[in-house]
Amino acid sequence: MHRGGGSPSAAANYLLCTNCRKVLRKDKRIRVSQPLTRGPSAFIPEKEVVQANTVDERTNFLVEEYSTSGRLDNITQVMSLHTQYLESFLRSQFYMLRMDGPLPLPHRHYIAIMAAARHQCSYLINMHVDEFLKTGGIAEWLNGLEYVPQRLKNLNEINKLLAHRPWLITKEHIQKLVKTGENNWSLPELVHAVVLLAHYHALASFVFGSGINPERDPEISNGFRLISVNNFCVCDLANDNNIENASLTGSNFGIVDSLSELEALMDRMKRLQGEREDEEASQEEMTTRFEKEKKESLFVVSGDTFHSFPHSDFEDDMIITSDVSRYIEDPGFGYEDFARRGEEHLPTFRAQDYTWENHGFSLVNRLYSDIGHLLDEKFRMVYNLTYNTMAAHEDVDTTTLRRALFNYVHCMFGIRYDDYDYGEVNQLLERSLKVYIKTVTCYPERTTKRMYDSYWRQFKHSEKVHVNLLLMEARMQAELLYALRAITRHLT
Repeated sequence: MHRGGGSPSAAANYLLCTNCRKVLRKDKRIRVSQPLTRGPSAFIPEKEVVQANTVDERTNFLVEEYSTSGRLDNITQVMSLHTQYLESFLRSQFYMLRMDGPLPLPHRHYIAIMAAARHQCSYLINMHVDEFLKTGGIAEWLNGLEYVPQRLKNLNEINKLLAHRPWLITKEHIQKLVKTGENNWSLPELVHAVVLLAHYHALASFVFGSGINPERDPEISNGFRLISVNNFCVCDLANDNNIENASLTGSNFGIVDSLSELEALMDRMKRLQGEREDEEASQEEMTTRFEKEKKESLFVVSGDTFHSFPHSDFEDDMIITSDVSRYIEDPGFGYEDFARRGEEHLPTFRAQDYTWENHGFSLVNRLYSDIGHLLDEKFRMVYNLTYNTMAAHEDVDTTTLRRALFNYVHCMFGIRYDDYDYGEVNQLLERSLKVYIKTVTCYPERTTKRMYDSYWRQFKHSEKVHVNLLLMEARMQAELLYALRAITRHLT
């Protein structure tokens, strides 16, 4: 099923896994029959996550207080490596799923399913299928979109655009939803839906980026629920995704090499902090650097060795199993680079013209009370979270690095900060990290353990989870900014 994008001869080098539908190289011999790795993550050794959970009573309290499932699920276990953040995350998620709000409870979970399906995230789909039924959802709706009320079906377009190309959302999309006669959405309902969609698109990035394993189900004899599209499959084990594979850190050379990478990164951070105090680039120079970084992001991923397939062959060729595709329309629609050649007419979103702090926050709070405060706390928490450490080093100011990660995500979505020097992104984020960021943010379902392992090889797993939290929140905020700006334009 080849529909443009790449050459048929190149595509002939690839196979489709019959179990999980991932695209694989033909030269990968799948001879693996061992079960998936135990523990909450296929990327992180189980003992590291378990240790964090056993010493932290706070995590157990938070789960009792704010978990909708009432159990310590795999996402929560991995996030508990950062308990401060976990509290903000669980509180805001609990509020949007369970507290007073414009939407009925089953609708909230169905919208979560629709959002997760855009990235084929079976982990989240399964979780919310259960919750949908527990909160009184109509089982027939789980047969697919043709069984749901037209009103919910009308969210398809905004779900698709938010997930993959949020810069295309206009006030006309908003008007179409709020002015459709008997199926219209009130603005409070629409804001609630948009918050849920953005939350679950971004959470899918975290699930794939952190290698979250399927939940073990105590009601099933072998401990695992059989689901048709797992995030991780035996094909991953043949494709360098298994936790035991230490290919990138196994040799002494690799360790020495990554130590020198770490030292070099710390030197660049110190130098940048000094330079910022000494001189400031002109506004014109700052704009030029943003445009350069935006265009360079085009070439990140494309044909990269860290991918198990060429970008061009994948572009219009997403093959999705029916279990997931029943919840979405236009499955072939995916991310396209904001800076795509020939589309320069798309205006850059100047962050100063519509900020979360001055515009988005107040609009959300006005139409869906209190969620604005909870989201704001979560954004601030992840942006400012620091332990002043990098790998084995202590007393390190990581501000420049955290800002580079957050702003690089926004750059890929066409959002520019006038007061930020995008030259810093190139100095602080190595190519393998950029590949990882772009994949997790834009095509999360393609993330592999090899990509996760390939960057920051001397860093702790908790630090890489911190990266994933930053990417998730930066993505969510980017989606919200575009959607809320369109709602504001509709109102004015």
